[in-house]
This record gives sequence, structure tokens and C-alpha cells, in this order.
Amino acid sequence: MSGTTATVSPAAPGERTFDTRYATRVMLILAGLVTIVLYVEGMLTPSLPTIAIEFGVSPGEASLILSSYIITGVALSPIVGKLGDIYGKKRMLGIVLIIYTICVSVTGFSPSFEFMVIARAFQGIGLTVFPLGISLVREEFPRSMVPRAQGILSAMFGAGFALSLPLGAWVSNAYGWRTTYHTAIPFVLVLAILVFLVVRESEYRRPDTRIDFVGATLLGSVLGLLVLALSMGSTWGWTSPGVLTLVVAGVVLIVPLVLFERWYERRGGEGILDVRMLRTRNVLVTNLVGLVSGMGMYLALLSMTFLFQMPSPIGYGLNIAGAGDALVPLAVGMLIFSPIAGTFVSRVGAKPLTALGAAVSAAGFALAIPTQSLVSLLVVEFVIGAGIAILNAAIINLLILTVAPRDMGLATSMNSVFRNVGSSVGAPISGALLATWVTLSAIGPIPSTLAFQWSFGIAVIAFGLAGVIVLFGDEVLGPRATTYHAVADRDTVKRAVVEPNPLSSPEARRS
Repeated sequence: MSGTTATVSPAAPGERTFDTRYATRVMLILAGLVTIVLYVEGMLTPSLPTIAIEFGVSPGEASLILSSYIITGVALSPIVGKLGDIYGKKRMLGIVLIIYTICVSVTGFSPSFEFMVIARAFQGIGLTVFPLGISLVREEFPRSMVPRAQGILSAMFGAGFALSLPLGAWVSNAYGWRTTYHTAIPFVLVLAILVFLVVRESEYRRPDTRIDFVGATLLGSVLGLLVLALSMGSTWGWTSPGVLTLVVAGVVLIVPLVLFERWYERRGGEGILDVRMLRTRNVLVTNLVGLVSGMGMYLALLSMTFLFQMPSPIGYGLNIAGAGDALVPLAVGMLIFSPIAGTFVSRVGAKPLTALGAAVSAAGFALAIPTQSLVSLLVVEFVIGAGIAILNAAIINLLILTVAPRDMGLATSMNSVFRNVGSSVGAPISGALLATWVTLSAIGPIPSTLAFQWSFGIAVIAFGLAGVIVLFGDEVLGPRATTYHAVADRDTVKRAVVEPNPLSSPEARRS
């Protein structure tokens, strides 16, 4: 059955007929993948204090369980995305799911903290599902349906958290945190099979593209050294030789990273941080928004997890299951407002909705700073989740409706790099704050109220900055939009081409 006929960018054929039934099937599979990956990513969050006690590590060290996962995702996302551009996004998605299933299975049997951190690092390949999935949506949906599809995918982020936090907490509390991994394996296997059987191979391929393995290795090394320094600073001492060595090594490696990327691009390659693509305004704006909002979200989420389980009067004295239930309002807010934002973004525009989402999130974190009662914090959580949902559902449209389909794998992967860099830095910053500002209790030193207030305060600044940054982008939806395509050959800076936006008409907005 043929669906809507849509005009695509100059890099693609002039017209293309979309099979809406097939697109719906692909949408359901991708939504399932996003949900299960988010479940696996978030299910351990309520258990972090318990894992820290079991392995005898500090909160700062425990944050490596989150950040090691993201660091690997940062290094692999552009590589996998570019491999998808070369060999096909379906093929790479299937390979990723096979590796991811193996890694998830191994992590559940971790005998030590070091083994778990390493296993989680390999498991980070699961984060590459997102850029591949977003690229497939852009290819398989007519342009007028893309914003709504992105809203659904963003809603699945909320669904993943809604499942992972209470369900992961319940399983961990009843059967141990290791069992949470075993519950995810069958779902990952089923979805992997569906990808191989249902999803068609992408039309847009670039077999002449080279992969920047050196750049990915350097970026992963820089990020890994700096995140490890942030995670271990409270344990080793912020001025200890070990921490200073990690910081200096990470900073020093930035120089060869930048020099190599420039040399690589001059040789005609596309670096892991493609400077030519970053010169496209919307690409730069969406990446910076992802960077600061990802940092703020992960920083505050980890802090809330510890706050719920800290003894009174600092925290609320909840167990793992209780902490998981207490995080549900955040996920419910995301689940409710993501599809709403996806519906309205075509009418009002991506920039206003992104700025609104950032403002709502910042206001929620500001309200969390003086909050005392558990009920009031749960209400604040819902507000924060709503803001994050609106931001995520709107901002992605600035990217995918700007770049040409042939560059979609590279663009979405680079966006994942920036977002994951922010997330990987946010988790250890939270751990460092919780380990630095402490107070004595009946069970020994625990994070003080000031540590949590600083965490929420930094999140306010991060989301406020995201709301300002998005204002510098070029609108792609709504009544004031123009279609903004990045087109040019691979050896010159891409030139912006502005043409009337078909989505700006009243008829298109009503559809």
C-alpha cells in the first residue's frame, strides 16, 4: 500500500512513494528497541547504592557503572553510524543487537566491580541503536510524518524509564540486581530477530566513505581519562598524583585529537567530529543542546537516586524498590508529554517547543533545591520529566530535517556523541559532589543536603543554557519555517539552501 508522496532533499531521488504500513511496522520495532535499551540502561539506577555497598566502593566510583557504559557509546556511535552509511543501517543494527545481547548476558554474572565496569563498557554499544533508528525513521517516513514519529520515539524514552525504574527496582529488591539483566535477554533476542525479518535495507549508502578509527580512539581516551578523574577524585584526593595525571593526560590528548581531525578532513575524510558538518548552524545547535541537557539530566537523576535512599533527615530512607517507585513520576511525565510535543511541533515550530521544554526542566530543578517533603519532590519530578520530554521531541527535528538523507547516519551519530559526552560527564560530577560534601550519620559519612542542592543547581544552569542555545537555530517546522538542506560535495564546506517549507502551509500542519 502506498502512502504519502514526499519531496526529499537534493541528495536523494526527486520523489519517493512511502509504504505507510511498512513504516508503521518499522516504527513499532524501533520503539521496542528504544524501550528495551532504556530499560537495560536505567534498571540499575535504583540499585547503585546497594551495588556500591556490595563491592565496597564509594558513590563516585559507583558512578563509573553509568559513565563507562556511555563512554563506549560515545566512541562507537560515529563508527557504527558511518558503517551504517556504508553497508546499510539494517545490517549494522542487526550486528549491534547480537553483540549487545552477548554483553547484557555477561554483565549479569559480574564477579567484581572491575569486571562489571568493563562489561558495562562493552555493553555501551547498545547506545548506537538510537542514531541508526533515527536514520531509518527519516528514510522510511514521509517528511510530514517525521515529527510525529520522533515524538513517538521520544515517548519510548519515557516508557523505557517508566519500566526500568520501578520494575528494575522491584526485581533487584526481590531477586538481586543481577537478575535484572537476565530478564532483558529474551526481549532483546526477539527484537533482533524482528529486525532481520521485517526491516528493509536502507536506500542511502556511501561505500566510498572511510571510517575515522583513530579519531574515535582518541576521543574515547580523552573522555575516559577525564571521567575516571572525576569519578576517583573524592576517593584518591582531588590533588593526588593519580587524579592530576589522569586530568593532564586527558587534556593533553585533546591536542592530537584536534590536529588529527583537521588533517583527516584535509585528506578528504569525515572525522568523528565533522567540522564541516558542524558549520551547519542547526547541526551545531542541536549538538550543543544535547551536550548540556544530557549532562544536567544524568547529574540530577543520579543525585535523586541517592537522595531517596539516604537516611533521614538528609534523605527519605527508601529501599531499592521504594526508590524505583519514587522515580516513576519523572518517567510518566516523559511518557505523557513526548507524543503531545511530537503532535504540536509541526504547528508551532521546533525552536519554541525546545525552549519551552528547557525552561520547564530548569524550573523543575529550581523547585527541587528547597523541596523538603517526598510528595512535593514527586510533583517536581513530573514537571522535570515533562520538560525533558518536550525538549527531546522537538530538538531532534532541527537536525534530521536539516541534513540530507545520505548524511543522516553521520549526523545522528555525531549528535549521539555530544549527548553522550554530556551524560558521561554528568554522572561522575554527581558522584563527586555526593562524595565531597558529606555529613556524619549513625551509619557513617553520607552525602549532605548541600551536595544535592548543588546537583540540582547545576542542572538548572544546564537546561537554562540549552534554552538559550536553541534560539540561534534556523526553524524547520511551523509557520515561520524554511526547508534548510545541507548540500555540497565532500571537499567543500556545505552551503545552506533555503526553499519554501511544505510543512508551513495550513494544510500540512492540519495533517
